[in-house]
Amino acid sequence: MYKPILPIIEKGLRKSKTSQIIDLGSGGGGGLIWLNSELKKNITDLKIILTDLYPNISAFKFIKEKADNFEYLEKPIDARNVPEGLKGLRTQFLSLHHFKPKDAKLILQNAIDTNNSIAIFEGQERSVPSILAMLFSPISVLLVTPLIRPFKIGRIIFTYLIPIVPLFVMWDGIVSSLRTYSIKEMHGLVESLNGSENFNWEIDKVKSGPGIVLYLLGTRKE
Repeated sequence: MYKPILPIIEKGLRKSKTSQIIDLGSGGGGGLIWLNSELKKNITDLKIILTDLYPNISAFKFIKEKADNFEYLEKPIDARNVPEGLKGLRTQFLSLHHFKPKDAKLILQNAIDTNNSIAIFEGQERSVPSILAMLFSPISVLLVTPLIRPFKIGRIIFTYLIPIVPLFVMWDGIVSSLRTYSIKEMHGLVESLNGSENFNWEIDKVKSGPGIVLYLLGTRKE
């Protein structure tokens, strides 16, 4: 899923003159393991700092064991008000749709106010094909669950014996699609910001297998 956005992240790092990523709303952070391994092929000194308003410390520790260039913060980090000392390319994966327009603007405004570039990615869109795809997500859950690490018996029970997990994933996917900002709406968010003219904004979508990834990249003008 993340393969088509590698050039976008590399561009954001290059234009920001940094090799550090500040990931906001990291959640479990699992998708970053593969992304990190690919980015390091061209950015050998890459560093990724995992943050969240509700830090999943056990997941962060698991990820750090996979690659020593990961760091994490145990204290809560609000994407709307990131400490100024955290410098780097800010990233958000599959989480902007959780924020109402007022809060989404605060996330972007904070990046501008602290002179930090920001890259936001959404793996779905508000469209009929995207919603239909979510209806089939339980099949994916059934196929990949045995491969998820660390292994947990509860995950098996609530996937196969009592199929709560597949139903929740489908529901979450449909709601996420309905709440995802369109390209036009993301442009609207950016245009309402103070100082947005000091940044270059790239807002578009790229093909990712059978689906798409919407993205927003904001980098400070040189």
